Amino acid sequence: MSPIKDFNVTYGTIDESDTFSEGDTIVGTVSFSLTKAIKVKSVSVKAKGDANVHWSEGSGDDERSYSDHRRYFKVKELLVAENAKGTSLPQGVHYFKFRLKIPEGNMPSSFTGCHGKVVYMVEAKISRSWRWPSTVQKEIKFVSKAFLHTVQVMANTAMCPQSSTVSKKMSGLSKGQVQMSATINRTVCFPGETLSVATKICNSSSKDMKPKFKLQERIVYRAGCSSTSSEKTLFKKVGDNINPNSEESVSCQVKIPVDVIILHNCEIISVEYYIKVYVDISFATDPEVVFPLVIVPPSFAAFQPGEALGPYPPGTAGAPSYSDFTSFNQWPQGAPPYEFSAPAFSSPPVQYPGSTALPQFQQEEPPPSYTSLYPHLNEQP
Repeated sequence: MSPIKDFNVTYGTIDESDTFSEGDTIVGTVSFSLTKAIKVKSVSVKAKGDANVHWSEGSGDDERSYSDHRRYFKVKELLVAENAKGTSLPQGVHYFKFRLKIPEGNMPSSFTGCHGKVVYMVEAKISRSWRWPSTVQKEIKFVSKAFLHTVQVMANTAMCPQSSTVSKKMSGLSKGQVQMSATINRTVCFPGETLSVATKICNSSSKDMKPKFKLQERIVYRAGCSSTSSEKTLFKKVGDNINPNSEESVSCQVKIPVDVIILHNCEIISVEYYIKVYVDISFATDPEVVFPLVIVPPSFAAFQPGEALGPYPPGTAGAPSYSDFTSFNQWPQGAPPYEFSAPAFSSPPVQYPGSTALPQFQQEEPPPSYTSLYPHLNEQP
């Protein structure tokens, strides 16, 4: 029976969201109790971030498996220095403090899906001669802030109304043409926000049709040149029937779910969101307009107008709230596009909590080595 009991690793959080980002420091404690004195080769703790994908296709002899891996970082601290001859630890309870700094870089947020995951964790290990090492792991929730630099570049376009037009000529017995124009008030948003979508449909054909709105989620897993994907409809609305040779304007409020998965800047896993506006025509290809969305974590809400997006000093949330931009919840002055009535686009402004100062960690001296605390225990018999 192992003399190592109650092996545990704990760490403090730096804000109420219980998340970490690039450049943050994980401060914690490794603890365990010994039922008797033992010798260890080393005691260590490390933090690491990895992405993995795996899936299979086919069956029997034709089954093929695909997998890929990305390592984003690994930082390690020795709590008891490596010693091939062994370092003696006495019976009793042992505590070791540690500080692990997550490096800066372009790393994706934590994610778990059906064919892959992005995982960040803290792992402590006790190594002994002629024994399997004892390990304990604890996952940390990681929210990337690197993508916010890209959002700043997109701000001039993605936070303004986007429009597109599509037309379709009918064939066969249904002569005529269908033209659809669609507009969305912005394509960057937070979970829980409501987006305004409007469309104008000119049905010059002899067929009945209905306008439809969808919010779609698409997750793509990649391994080399191969990929697999899954799609899910998060929202759907069907408008009233549009009669032949008529024209209709339809608006729709699309609420982004609060629990959407947010994953950017991962080479082997991507999560995409888009709103599709289309006209459902029986026995014909549906004309459609697709608006790709960029959904940003709500934790990045401590930004003042005119302030740059990083680098972020310790203790700050480090990213903007998009409601801070003057045009974020407003349509531009003047007539609405496609001569829609203004109420079709109105949406209540979404309020986000203001920034709060995050607690600062006390700066401490590096913890003393275990051998300095118990020098006599390292003397060889």
